[in-house]
Amino acid sequence: MLEIKVPAVGESISEVTVGKYYKREGDAVKMDEVIAEFESDKATFELNAPSDGVIKRFYANEGDAIAVGATICDFDVNARSESNITASEIEPVSTATVSKPEIKINATDKSNVIPKTVTTSKPTPTAKSETTFDRQVSLNDNQLKYRGVRMERMSSLRKTISKRLVAVKNETAMLTTFNEVDMKPIMDLRSKYKDMFKEKHGVGLGFMSFFTRACCEALLSFPNVNAQLENDNIIYHDYCDISVAVSTEKGLVVPVLRNAQQMSLSEIEKEIIQIAGKARDGKLTIEEMTGGTFTITNGGVFGSMLSTPIINAPQSAILGMHNIVERAVVKDGQIVIRPIMYVALSYDHRLIDGKESVGFLVKVKQILENPERLLLEI
Repeated sequence: MLEIKVPAVGESISEVTVGKYYKREGDAVKMDEVIAEFESDKATFELNAPSDGVIKRFYANEGDAIAVGATICDFDVNARSESNITASEIEPVSTATVSKPEIKINATDKSNVIPKTVTTSKPTPTAKSETTFDRQVSLNDNQLKYRGVRMERMSSLRKTISKRLVAVKNETAMLTTFNEVDMKPIMDLRSKYKDMFKEKHGVGLGFMSFFTRACCEALLSFPNVNAQLENDNIIYHDYCDISVAVSTEKGLVVPVLRNAQQMSLSEIEKEIIQIAGKARDGKLTIEEMTGGTFTITNGGVFGSMLSTPIINAPQSAILGMHNIVERAVVKDGQIVIRPIMYVALSYDHRLIDGKESVGFLVKVKQILENPERLLLEI
């Protein structure tokens, strides 16, 4: 009998959550077939069968937390699956007819009527990840008005997100400054060159590549925004590793674009498509989500008009993008309608002064409102 243990996935991870089982006890599996999916506080990963065999017993339920290195299941490399036993090997069952009790419901029988007060059942001891609460429900004219309540165990990822967000609010002097960007120049450029861009590079020309390039140039001009505090020291970076916030069903993850300052618009678009796909499929590695120097988050895709994003520690700043809305603005003394996006920079005031934060946003605004030189690669 082979004991399959939870593999180590990173030096800082000591516990994972059983996310999903793809096999049941008694199932036969082939080598490298996926047995289970685990969630850590940073990523999701799969457990594969080490060889052909049969799963004999699982030691945790879905939703349970289990230590790295602990046994997750017993695995018999010699046993046969119960589902693979042939019909000739099964002891025959008598074919005698078994009568089924007839159930009659009497509409006038008061024992079948729901009482005036209904109490939902208490959870069984085996309920691990979901619990139903006891609730007293009042009835009018014998009509049940049910309001469901349930409790689910937080995933490791959600617990880590919660702890980090609270820590950032408590441990940094976070402040947010705002500006607005006229998106018409970028929208005009995209309309003019999008077909040529896609034909040449095989990807669409989106807003994220413009914002990433603009942020990289601004970060190199304002190095404190690209730095981080470590005790009494300031760590400066002469490169831009841009974390891109991606929303998934299991929570927010922030894969990193390495050396984004050296990437072209097309390279950024290709990389974003790749990492966003891996994030939604739960295939990101821990290395792909660590080491960023600055974060961009786009709440505009969900319709957000304005927000104050929270810093992605240990970084010192984060840029929030928002939705694009046509607004009345003054251009050259005339009131005109323009597609405007509000942008927000949240930053750690211990490291970044107001002058730097405002200067950074102004630099980003200037680049985005004059984007022609960013398209020199066409």
